[in-house]
Order: sequence, then C-alpha cells, then structure tokens
Amino acid sequence: MSFSEILIRWYSGNKRNLPWRKTQEPYRIWLSEIILQQTQVKQGLPYYEAFVDEFPTVFELANADENEVLKLWQGLGYYSRARNLYFTAKYIANELNGVFPNTYKGLLKLKGVGDYTASAIASICFNEPTAVVDGNVYRFLSRYFGIETAINSTEGTKEFKALAQELIDPQNPATFNQAIMEFGAKQCRPKNPDCMFCPFQETCAAFTKGTIDQLPVKLKKLKVKQRCFNFLVFLSEDKQTVLEQRKGKGIWQNLYQFPLIETDKILDYDAFFEKAKTHHLLKNKRFDLYQYNDTPKIHKLSHQHLNTLFWIVKTDNVSNGISIDDIQSYPVPILIGKFIEGFEF
Repeated sequence: MSFSEILIRWYSGNKRNLPWRKTQEPYRIWLSEIILQQTQVKQGLPYYEAFVDEFPTVFELANADENEVLKLWQGLGYYSRARNLYFTAKYIANELNGVFPNTYKGLLKLKGVGDYTASAIASICFNEPTAVVDGNVYRFLSRYFGIETAINSTEGTKEFKALAQELIDPQNPATFNQAIMEFGAKQCRPKNPDCMFCPFQETCAAFTKGTIDQLPVKLKKLKVKQRCFNFLVFLSEDKQTVLEQRKGKGIWQNLYQFPLIETDKILDYDAFFEKAKTHHLLKNKRFDLYQYNDTPKIHKLSHQHLNTLFWIVKTDNVSNGISIDDIQSYPVPILIGKFIEGFEF
C-alpha cells in the first residue's frame, strides 16, 4: 500500500465525528478553519456550533454588528481572527454575492486566509489537490521522514509544503488532507504518540532512530516581554462603571476594558495612589481606592506576559459611565471577562 492509502485507511477507522466533516459548504468549512487556527478542537467546537446557530450563512454574519461577533468569540483569543472573519464575511456577502472563491489562489486573496486555510477549503470544498500543512502535519512528517529542518523557519515552511504536496492523493485530496491532520492529532501526538499501534511504525525514521522526542525541531522563541497592567474598576453610587474601547492596532483592538494604567513595574498602594489620582477620570475628585488582588494575575500571550492588578475605585459619579447591569453585554478580553465573572458588582 502507498503512503496515502495507509493514511486514508487509518482515517476511515479512527476519524472523530465532527460537524464540519459532514459538509462541503465553503462557509462552514471556512468558519471551522478560522476558529481552529491556534485552537484545539475540544475548545473550538462549542464556538463553531455557537457561530453556526447565530449566523447560519455568511449573510447573517456579514449583517451582524462587530460587537456581536467579538462577544461570541470571547475566550478564544487571537482576536484578529474574529475581526478578519467579520471583514471577509462582509466582503463575500457584499462584493461576491455570497459566493466563495473556488480555487486556492482565489481563496488566498481573502483577508485572514493563508496557505493552510486556503488549502483546506480548496481541497475539501472544491477537490483541488493542494496540501495542508499545520502543526499536526509538521510533526508527523518530520518524525516519519526524520527531517531536522526547523518547522518555524522559512526553509522548513517551503520544505514541508513541498513534501506534503508530493504525498497528497490527487484523486482524493479532501480525505487525504483531513486524514493527515487527524493522524497528527490522534496518533502522532506531541507527547506520548501511539507508536506501538502505528501503521507507519516499520518505516518511521524517528521510531527507528529513537528520535521521536527530538522532532519536530523549532527555532527558539523570542524573549517574552513583561508588562504591568493596572485596571481601574470604577464603582459609583448610582451603580455605574467605566469601560473603554481599545483603538489602534493590537490583539485586543475594538474590545472593551476597564481604564488602564500601565507601569514599568508593579507599584505598592501608596505609589499607585499617587499615579491614579492624576488619571483624567480622577483629577480633582474624591475617591476611595483598594487593591482587589494582592498579587498580580499573570496573563500569558505569545510574546508577552501581562502582570495584572485590578484596583477598585469608589466615587460619587463617573463620566461616560455604563450601568453595571449592562457590563456582561460588552465584548472584552478573557482576562477582563474572568474578573467580571468573579467580582460581585
């Protein structure tokens, strides 16, 4: 049996029952692939189902308010995906009459769609033999062929894409692509891969050489930047608080947060009080301040760690406030969302 035949045979007996595998509709395949970028299936599945329920077609998604989309996305992280999803939905609905491009090259022109997503949609929906390469595919191919080229290097990206393209079954690209991703996710796992019951065991270079734990190779990550965030949680006598929408570029663009004071280091109470009283919402106002969490909550992002303190500010009234009863309706970063859930307003 050929490589693709072994892989597809394994897939037929081991694939998970997932809703996006029951359709070839481009909208739903696109939606699932965007959600599953940098997200595990078990985390992404309820979001996929929620989006399909709320926005059954690209037209409903395009006609939604951006805040609705961001709120439904809340907790998934990498919010640029949600913003791109919304932008592309409007483009497809309004400029393409709801019809997705039906080729790999055409799909690549959509905002938020890269090589992997374009390959997945083109193969699954339009039977185009263009290979997908995600983290699961990198891991499986690097181990099976004993490839030591770093998967997060320019050379590695080209090498693995070319190899996957050589291996793909041109007659059945949709099943092959889903099979190779599933194999990496279920069989050739990052830790404790199921080598004893692997159909590729006899010809796997890493298994033969005992290098499974050493592959795939990754270049060292950039140094993680440490930042200190101090959020002001306003509580007024008339049950108002303040949320501000983040503008400009950044992972939290267009999301809402409590007013923020960023400092070079974590400050003690006295030092932060002096800092807080100069904030534009607190100038010339009487207020009581207390620290909600004694130690910073550390929120880890890809290249930075946010050392976060929440400071409760009690005052008579606030400018541009919102009712505390409405706070749950605003799309916020998961860091803020968890605070809101745990704090008794």
